[in-house]
Amino acid sequence: MPRIRATPAGRRRAAVVAALLTGSAVLTGPSPATAGGAPPPASAVPRLDWSRCVPGSAFDCATARVPLDHDEPGGRTIELAVVRRKAADPDRRVGTLFFNPGGPGGPGTVQMPQNYASFPQEVRERFDIVSWDPRGVGSSTAVNCFTSPGEAAEWSASRPAGFPVGEAERAEYAASYEELGRRCEQRDPALLRHVSTADTARDLDLLLAAVGEDRLNYLGISYGTMLGATYANLFPGKVRAMILDSNWDPRAWTDDASDEDPRLTSFQRLGSDLGAAETLDRFLTLCGTAGTDRCAFSAGSPEATRDKFEELMVRLRERPVEGWTYAGTIAAAVSGFYVVHPGWTRLAATLQELWQGRVPAPVPLPPPPAVPEPDPYLGEEQSTAVFCGDSPHPRDPSAYHALEDLSAARAGDTGRFWVWSSAGCAGWPAVAEHRYRGPWDRPTAHPVLVVGTTHDPSTPFTGAQAMAEQLAGARLLTHRGHGHTALLNPSRCVQAHESRYLVDGTLPPPGTTCEQDTPPFGTPRPSGGVATGGGGTAGALS
Repeated sequence: MPRIRATPAGRRRAAVVAALLTGSAVLTGPSPATAGGAPPPASAVPRLDWSRCVPGSAFDCATARVPLDHDEPGGRTIELAVVRRKAADPDRRVGTLFFNPGGPGGPGTVQMPQNYASFPQEVRERFDIVSWDPRGVGSSTAVNCFTSPGEAAEWSASRPAGFPVGEAERAEYAASYEELGRRCEQRDPALLRHVSTADTARDLDLLLAAVGEDRLNYLGISYGTMLGATYANLFPGKVRAMILDSNWDPRAWTDDASDEDPRLTSFQRLGSDLGAAETLDRFLTLCGTAGTDRCAFSAGSPEATRDKFEELMVRLRERPVEGWTYAGTIAAAVSGFYVVHPGWTRLAATLQELWQGRVPAPVPLPPPPAVPEPDPYLGEEQSTAVFCGDSPHPRDPSAYHALEDLSAARAGDTGRFWVWSSAGCAGWPAVAEHRYRGPWDRPTAHPVLVVGTTHDPSTPFTGAQAMAEQLAGARLLTHRGHGHTALLNPSRCVQAHESRYLVDGTLPPPGTTCEQDTPPFGTPRPSGGVATGGGGTAGALS
């Protein structure tokens, strides 16, 4: 298990705009459309000149040029890196499915090829799957606040792994993020103000037109659910099919009630600290039940395994194991919870190695996908620009220590991790000019499918319930299992419902529940999880 730094990107790390903002949608900034004046001029549809990403690759790549500010389409433009995998069965092709891998800051040109095999087989057969690096990220026009990789690495090394422990480390944390904000403001202040979720939703609308379609098929995971919800409310008439997997609560994200002086960080409002604490408890319970033959860290019972974990944390506070600190280990644990197989087994082995005083062996990385830049620069400032510019956070650096105590009281060690994951926002120099802040209940052309996992370490199930409740006519599909997203912690039952919905609009029956295919430290279920509920609801998709 590698040592993971606590970054928003780690937790976690488009028709002409003819149907412009109408109704009571709230975007901050001077957009005439939201101020009651004439709508701004439409942006030109970008041209996508597809070619193989690399010789012999199954993926095609292209570059789209879009306005930096969609309200000023004649002004500065930026580039978006786009990737496509064509439908495996072109004779039965339905259309294009756009995918956002979350973050914020997830590079779609890397993560879609990496996770392509996780998409349901029928979806791969019948849809071109397209993703992109959102503005500010990766191989698109990116937020980059350093002059060299070495300079970026030096800044990153200036902070302790995981989160700060003690007054001295807290001071170092605050100083390092103040420095990051100064660097970013000097490099490209205009870009910092235009990397919001609403900006990216309008990019998506242009990409939809660029592939020659006027109805959107979309799958967004984690932060990608906020992007999807934003698009669905800016362009409700263009939603053909939309799956939101591992959801953020939209109202918690915008926090309108206390926008000027928010009391909590975004992750506290979203309940990420509570979700991680509940997942840690599940991990230790199931590990203790499984025994050492299936979970290396097991102490023979859930209670004994919890005690063993607490003792290990005390040890690491006093005596780190060659760089593996208490805070760094908590960060690695939260990261390890995301993908149950093989993440939980690897995490158990890591904890056992640390228990025995040994440095854990590094986890081998998968081969990079066949795209031009399989390892683009993904500095923390890219996710921070979206996260801090889009969602309100406390602006006083000294407030985070008290917020840490609050989260620690309700969520233990993982609460400390999630609070400090927002520390970069205290001194962030920019607020997005076009933040979408609701409403979230505009009726869409077709209903949205919301998928929530019951034991999620980042986006608790309450987020899926809130998303389904706030979106107009949305349907909730419950994935009874563990890990972050059903896409990466699969259930054949979930995949079957998603495929039917994307192909012909059939929603799962209300109250449908699916089981995860393979539980943690367990063997696969032969049935792949059985759905409960009655007949589906079909809607003619066009």
